[in-house]
Amino acid sequence: MTNERVYKMAFSKIYPLLVQKAERKGRTKSEVDEVICWLTGYDHSGLQEQIMKNVDYETFFYEAPKINIDAAKIKGVICGHRVEEIKDPLMQKIRWLDKLIDELAKGKSMDKILCRK
Repeated sequence: MTNERVYKMAFSKIYPLLVQKAERKGRTKSEVDEVICWLTGYDHSGLQEQIMKNVDYETFFYEAPKINIDAAKIKGVICGHRVEEIKDPLMQKIRWLDKLIDELAKGKSMDKILCRK
């Protein structure tokens, strides 16, 4: 799948998949929301507004109030790529989110996931 196709995917279609992934492993929608809000700077109502507006992934991240400064500390492999080595800034943000949700689904504590060790 090309980056452009990923960028144009509706966040409202991806969001329930993120929630399902976490819930299958015993985590909650509110934890997914906390992770997304931590990364992007959206508050709960801002996140819901983006979902209701049916924005694409590119717009979702472009309109994010403030990417968390600690996002640069997110390390590891997602989809065969080290997130810290991804050159495309938008794809890196998308993969950061994927990595955070993976960590949540693996049972890591919220403090560790959100770089609050």
